Amino acid sequence: MGFNLKEVCEKFSIETEIESYGNGHINDTYMANAKPQIILQRINKNVFHNPHEVMENIYNVTEHLKKKIIERGGDPKREALNVVKTRDGQNYLQMDADNFFRMYLFVTDSVSYDVAQDPIQLFHAGAAFGRFQNMLNDYPADSLYETIVDFHNTPERVKQLETAIAGNASGRLDLVKEEVDFAIEYAKYSKMITDEMAKGTVPLRVTHNDTKLNNVLFDAKTGEGVCVIDLDTVMPGSILYDFGDALRFGASSGAEDEKDLDRIWFDLEKFEQFAKGFLGEVKDCLTPKEIELLPVSALIMTYECGIRFLADHINGDVYFKVHRENHNLDRARTQFKLVADIESKFDEMKRIIEKYL
Repeated sequence: MGFNLKEVCEKFSIETEIESYGNGHINDTYMANAKPQIILQRINKNVFHNPHEVMENIYNVTEHLKKKIIERGGDPKREALNVVKTRDGQNYLQMDADNFFRMYLFVTDSVSYDVAQDPIQLFHAGAAFGRFQNMLNDYPADSLYETIVDFHNTPERVKQLETAIAGNASGRLDLVKEEVDFAIEYAKYSKMITDEMAKGTVPLRVTHNDTKLNNVLFDAKTGEGVCVIDLDTVMPGSILYDFGDALRFGASSGAEDEKDLDRIWFDLEKFEQFAKGFLGEVKDCLTPKEIELLPVSALIMTYECGIRFLADHINGDVYFKVHRENHNLDRARTQFKLVADIESKFDEMKRIIEKYL
C-alpha cells in the first residue's frame, strides 16, 4: 500500500480507527469515526496529475460557497464540503511522490443514490446543482486550474475518435461501422457549445463537470438536496456541460450499459423534474444563448460520452474498465440510442424549458 492510514490521520491531528467507505471508482475513500466524523481520501494521481491544483480549486471554491451559504442563513458545515487542514495548515497531505491525501468533515444525516428512486429526487438534485451554480455565479472562473484538459471539449473528443478509427488498435473497426457512421453523422452538433463560448454568448463559468445524481447528498429526513460533492473536476467550463451531463445520466430510462436498447429512451418526466429544480435557481443568471442551448446540451453531452466509449472500444478498452465482452460497445450503443431519442424530443424539451422560465 505504501502508506500507513494511522500515520496519515495523525498528520491531520486525528487519532481514531479508520475503515474503507463508499463505492467510488477514482479515489480511495475512508471513514474516521472521530468527533466530528471525518472522510479521508487518497487522491488518484493517475487521473489527477496535479493534486495541488485540484485541492487549490476545491479549497477556494468551497470557501466561497460557505460565505454565500452563511449570507443565505444556511449551515456551511452541512451545505458545503469542509476541507480539514493538516497540522501544518495545508489543505492536503503529500506523503511521498505517489500518495496524496485530503480530509473533509462528514455530512451527517445524509444519503446518496446511484439511481433516482422517484422523479422528485431529480427535482431536488436539479435544485442542488442550480444553487451550486448560483452561488458561484460571481466567482472568477478563469482563476481556476483546468484539472483535466479538454474534459468536456466535444470537438476534441471527435478528433480522439477519428484517431482511434485511423489506428484501429483492436482490429474491431469492421464490426462497428454502423456506430462509427452514427458518430460521424451526429458530429454536426459537437461544436455548438464551444463555438458559442468562443463568441462569448455562452460565458465561461465555474462548473462541476460530473453532475451525476450520486454527487448530491440528500437530507435523510426531508429528501432535499443538501450538498454537492466530488469537486475534483470543478474548473472553468459552461453551465451547459453540467445541465446536459446530469440529464444524460439522470433522464435515461435504463442503465448506462443496458444491452436491450428497447429499454432505453429519454424520459421527459425526469427531464422536467430536473429542469424545474435547476431553472428555479439559475434562470436569472442565464444568457439567451444558454437558454436556447439547454435542450441540445443533453444531446451533446450524451453524444460526447458515447463517442468516448466507442473510441475506447476501438482502441482495445484501455481507459474505461470493462466487465464483459463488448462492454464499451454496449455503453456506446446505449448513449447513441439516447442521442437519437433526445433529438426527436427537442420541441417538447423546449416547451418544458419555457414553462419554468
